Amino acid sequence: MDVIEKIKDQLSNPVVLYMKGTPDFPQCGFSGQVIQAMQACEAQFIYINILEDPELREALKIHSNWPTYPQLYAKGELVGGCDIIMDLHTKGELKGLLETANTAS
Repeated sequence: MDVIEKIKDQLSNPVVLYMKGTPDFPQCGFSGQVIQAMQACEAQFIYINILEDPELREALKIHSNWPTYPQLYAKGELVGGCDIIMDLHTKGELKGLLETANTAS
């Protein structure tokens, strides 16, 4: 499976967070902030540690046209990075967005 097929396969999940590290051990402050927001929303999601796969990390930047991590996807669409996610969380919109993504078929 090439890296683009791998990304498409991962994005078939309702909510995907590409991050540095893991939810239990984030490897950057931005990933840590997003994990806190996701946990506060009691979100169901899968995560991909982009530090474990340099080829995926670089290909995803091109695929998403987004140069930084973390990157949050809902229903295969890029939601955004840390600033956007934190803004949605502050406005109370993140939880609904994630719940909709997880209940949509």
